[in-house]
Amino acid sequence: MSVRHLAPKELQPASFTFTPENLAFAKQQIAKYPQGRQASAAIAILWRVQEQHDGWVSEAAIRAVADLLDMPHIRVLEIATFYTMFQLQPVGKKAHIQVCGTTPCRLRGAGDLIEVCQSRIHRDPFHLSTDGSFSWEEVECLGACVNAPMILVGKDTYEDLTKESFGKVLDAFASGQVPKPGPQIDRQFSAPVGGPTTLKETT
Repeated sequence: MSVRHLAPKELQPASFTFTPENLAFAKQQIAKYPQGRQASAAIAILWRVQEQHDGWVSEAAIRAVADLLDMPHIRVLEIATFYTMFQLQPVGKKAHIQVCGTTPCRLRGAGDLIEVCQSRIHRDPFHLSTDGSFSWEEVECLGACVNAPMILVGKDTYEDLTKESFGKVLDAFASGQVPKPGPQIDRQFSAPVGGPTTLKETT
């Protein structure tokens, strides 16, 4: 893990403007909360901003969200830098890989997944691949410990990975496809490998 900083000034756009659709979405989120509690919409709006802004959140975008919510800029900056779901610098055009590095995933092969990232994307996290298609980072628990090791790409998790199956996931993204999320072995969600072992009888 590393301290999270905004991208350097030379990578920051001069301004950010909501698309009409995203501005309407933001206003819908704000309307969900009582007067004076609009700040509660910050996370939902930041996520939509990130989707609009090529997968990352710029300083200008943070300021735009803060102004929309009538919040001090530093408050929205605190949110954006706290949650690893928000990317603070340009990420891969086809996929930004978040590798879970918490204990269950580490015990079941997260180190192998990181090695794949280092060999296929870049030696260091938060750097773009040569063609700009991929980037990666190590994050804390992504919440699928039973299916460790796992990664997160956008909103989708890819679980029960090995070096080989992770390579196939990357190959799919590289070819412009979206691989099927979830377990990458014969498992339904977090059910036992090989199917149910108890409560098999139905009445």
